[in-house]
Amino acid sequence: MTVSIAGLCLPALPTEHKLNRILASSLGQKSPFSPTVLETPPWDAACFNLSNCRLFTDAAAQEQQQILQLASQALLAESYAIERAGVGYMAKMTLLAETTEERMLYALFSADETTHLAQLRPFVAEPDALGDEDPFLQLLESLLMTGDRTALIFVIQVVLEGWGLSHYRTLSKHCRHRELGELFRSFLAAESRHHGAGILLFEGEQLSSKSRRLIVETLARFLQMVQVGPQRLVSAIAQVKGGLSHAQQVQLFTELDTETQSNERLSLLRSLITQASTDIAQQLDQYGLFTPLPSAQCALGDFSS
Repeated sequence: MTVSIAGLCLPALPTEHKLNRILASSLGQKSPFSPTVLETPPWDAACFNLSNCRLFTDAAAQEQQQILQLASQALLAESYAIERAGVGYMAKMTLLAETTEERMLYALFSADETTHLAQLRPFVAEPDALGDEDPFLQLLESLLMTGDRTALIFVIQVVLEGWGLSHYRTLSKHCRHRELGELFRSFLAAESRHHGAGILLFEGEQLSSKSRRLIVETLARFLQMVQVGPQRLVSAIAQVKGGLSHAQQVQLFTELDTETQSNERLSLLRSLITQASTDIAQQLDQYGLFTPLPSAQCALGDFSS
């Protein structure tokens, strides 16, 4: 049996299983997974930049709600999957730690991720909604399985945790559900510690050619996913509308102002990468990976972001 570090395919125990009582007690909760019903989508059209998209504004009110519900649940499912993978990542890093203090720190970070996972779970209607074939989750799973300590610190803590800080801050700011918005806001302090520790631990590290190659290959794939714009959002609209023609997809990406949105995200990622390694940033820049793609190319995209 192959062990999954990310744990994205691990089964869940039945709610009534006695181990859940111990888990709930350890988390300081009466029940760790009592569902919270979200009567309306927690993020509105403005958050997804849909207000100027004719396919959305011309849709019936019920269709608009369905699109927002699908898009919101995709955000929640992604956050849940990332926190679940974070538990596995911190467990692996606890074993790879090179000092007692580093091991202690990663054990504490694992508790952070576990707490976030338990806090998010009640809000996620379908924890596995993204599926095993989601490109970003596949990339994360592969990296956690094959990455060495240095490559993992760079990609996960320096880049993705730094990216996550901005992402969670945005989700919190625009969330219409007070409790959920406050929950994402509460994650920021821990995510900042994880990111800061990654920067400190990476300083002075000597990158082997193998580690450098893995970092560049992994980040190249991730940047490509960002370049092609909000594929999940477009997929949600296509699901509700019963499919979209290529022309409709191009129009949708244009009205979403995909190039501007992607450029902001790519600029942030360039900054995070450059902060730790100008060499790696320059290598990625040589392939044009910090440049957003035009709508016509986004409409042909095969990635998620």
